[in-house]
Amino acid sequence: QVQLVESGGGLVQAGGSLRLSCAASGRTFSRYVMGWFRQAPGKEREFVAAISWNGGNTYYPDSVKGRFTISRDNAKNTVYLQMNSLKPEDTAVYCCAAGQTFACTTANYSYWGQGTQVTVSS
Repeated sequence: QVQLVESGGGLVQAGGSLRLSCAASGRTFSRYVMGWFRQAPGKEREFVAAISWNGGNTYYPDSVKGRFTISRDNAKNTVYLQMNSLKPEDTAVYCCAAGQTFACTTANYSYWGQGTQVTVSS
C-alpha cells in the first residue's frame, strides 16, 4: 500500500509558477513509477507527467512539455511537479499517482492522492 498526499496548489496569475509536492508513505516508494494527472471541471482526467523509479526517464504530453518538470527524491519519498509559464487552461485539480508501468494512462496507476487545486487567473 502507498498513501499519497499532495500539496502546493493555489491561485497564481497567468505566466506565474507553482511547485507541487506529493509525499508518499511506505518504504517502497522508490519501486514505483510516479505520475501527475489533472482534471478540470467537466473534463476527463488528463495525463501531465511521469517519472521512472530512479528518475532517469520522464515523459510529458505536448500541452505541458517545456513548461512543466517532474522530479523525485526517493530519500524523501516525494515527487515534485514544477510548473512554469502557467496558463488559465492549466486550472484543474492535480493528483499524483503511483504505478508499476511507465505510462500515461490512468489504468496503469494503482494508488492515487486526493489532489490539490491549481487555479490560474488571466
